[in-house]
Amino acid sequence: MRQQIAAANWKMNLTLDQATHLLDEILKAPHDLQAHQKVVFAVPFPYLLLAQDKISGKLNFFTAAQNCYTKSSGAYTGETSAEMLQSIGVEYVVLGHSERREYFGESNAMLEEKAGMALTYGLTPIFCCGEALQVRESGAQNDYVEKQLKESLFNLSEEQIQKMVIAYEPIWAIGTGKTATAAQAQEMHAHLRNVLARQYGDTVAGEVPILYGGSVKGSNAKELFAQPDVDGGLVGGASLIAADFGQIIDALK
Repeated sequence: MRQQIAAANWKMNLTLDQATHLLDEILKAPHDLQAHQKVVFAVPFPYLLLAQDKISGKLNFFTAAQNCYTKSSGAYTGETSAEMLQSIGVEYVVLGHSERREYFGESNAMLEEKAGMALTYGLTPIFCCGEALQVRESGAQNDYVEKQLKESLFNLSEEQIQKMVIAYEPIWAIGTGKTATAAQAQEMHAHLRNVLARQYGDTVAGEVPILYGGSVKGSNAKELFAQPDVDGGLVGGASLIAADFGQIIDALK
């Protein structure tokens, strides 16, 4: 059965005390997770060890970094390598979030390097793709996200692509309060799976989790996750509210 994932992307938020309290609140609630269901906390770098400690011994809970660099080591002040993340037990890394692409100029070619580096050190990349409002309004969204996948991931082998998680994030629905309808989310997720199938075959494409990443909330998660090709969510603002993220976890199929 394909993995179902509720991934919390805290972005650049919370003090240490706030982060500790939020983790405690989320983790104290009972969540009846099945073997194929996972919860991932993508926390700021200073809180990775805190999150690792909090989830220790809890089945199906994992940590993720929000980024990594294209090199394994060297004179790159301020960067963090996949090898460093591996060394502290981090298992996932978010790559290519729209904010990284927009504010820090991350290109598809750079993300190709980052994905390869993450896989080399045993990390599971959560690879983000998605279109801005003007692309959606022009009707070019399918070609746009297909290009993101092709230029960043299609150098990977079948074995490697099966270790990936894809996160579709309509940029026009991030932090705006707008949300793609469940039908719009399903349409794009099905397209992404078809893109993968044309390159790697139906069996491989059917094993890759595809998360929805546009203003997922406790109130809409169940409807979104009920779609056949929506395998969970990469959650921003709602992941900072324990009750909301708890609802999202419980909405996994």
